[in-house]
Amino acid sequence: MSTYNEKLSILSEMISFVRVDKSIKVTEYDFLLSIASQLGVEKKAFDALFHKRATHVIPKTHADRIVQFHRLLVLMNIDQQWDAKEMSKLHNLGLAMGLPPSAIEQVLHVMHQSPNKMVSPELLINIFKAHYN
Repeated sequence: MSTYNEKLSILSEMISFVRVDKSIKVTEYDFLLSIASQLGVEKKAFDALFHKRATHVIPKTHADRIVQFHRLLVLMNIDQQWDAKEMSKLHNLGLAMGLPPSAIEQVLHVMHQSPNKMVSPELLINIFKAHYN
């Protein structure tokens, strides 16, 4: 991830994703703020994204796309509530990033089967690797 605009786009996409269920919980906000901090985005700029979306930029590398997809998976699981709207939005975001549909579906299936609804980064990477071979 190289540009500030890409970082703002990532955060904006995550904010849009968390708004699917029409509310943003404190735990979700705190997680998003921690991602902003990791990306080097100041709190003021981060908070502004709740009022005005950043220009959409798809992560350039395949690895960055997988990392973003994983962030979205974690974000979806923060409130421990999963619904069809969120699953559909996550699936569509993965497709929009150019990730293989079969890999996205497998990740969502594995997540659904997991007792804590989480997919480890290692497993996620292995699933995507398998779909590229």
